Amino acid sequence: MNIIICDDRIDDRKNLSDLLSDYGEKKNYEFAITEYESGEQLCEEQSALEACQLLFLDINMQGMDGLKTAMRIKEKYPKLLVVLVTAYMNYALDGYKVKASRFLLKDNLADTIEECMDDLIAEINKNRRILEFRFVEGTIKLYADDIIYIETELHKNVFYTEKGTFQIYKKLDELENEFNDMGFVRAHLSFLVNMRYITKISGYVMTLTTGKKIPVPKARYAQVKREYMLYKGEE
Repeated sequence: MNIIICDDRIDDRKNLSDLLSDYGEKKNYEFAITEYESGEQLCEEQSALEACQLLFLDINMQGMDGLKTAMRIKEKYPKLLVVLVTAYMNYALDGYKVKASRFLLKDNLADTIEECMDDLIAEINKNRRILEFRFVEGTIKLYADDIIYIETELHKNVFYTEKGTFQIYKKLDELENEFNDMGFVRAHLSFLVNMRYITKISGYVMTLTTGKKIPVPKARYAQVKREYMLYKGEE
């Protein structure tokens, strides 16, 4: 699991990193922990954010504080789990504004980190459903979250994923039914898109985190945009 810690205090970063490493060792989880010292620095690291499953974010940072950083990151990665960490209890209500998954006090981390991680890992595992497909390339298992989009090309559908591309002889209507309730939207007759990878929808065009632009027909536009807003929790 890829975890990011963003805090402008090196001692606090080390303390949290050590606690997470101890938890991983105790529970037999393998964590790749990356540290950043500012919100500005973190927001520039798009590839790291795309690969991240869990973000621990200090609220009280110099420059761009944790709340502004969380807002900016959540706009692009709405399903990324964010844990706000601070030394001050009075920030707790602000966590709800940025849809934080948890709020932890620095003075109490040693006592609360295990319960917090148990809950978050259960949530992550619930959302990372494994699917098996008989592709042209062979039978392959994929996490639903790793599928960026599926496109119809001639008589096949092509899966564009984090692991590469795979071709399948199956109708897109059938695939749409299989991916029901997994965060996918039918953007076009020829495209089924994982909303996790959408950065924006405007001007009848859907833009993905990869830079791919997918046209959204006028007749489908309002419904697609509504589904995306519901997915982001904005409606």
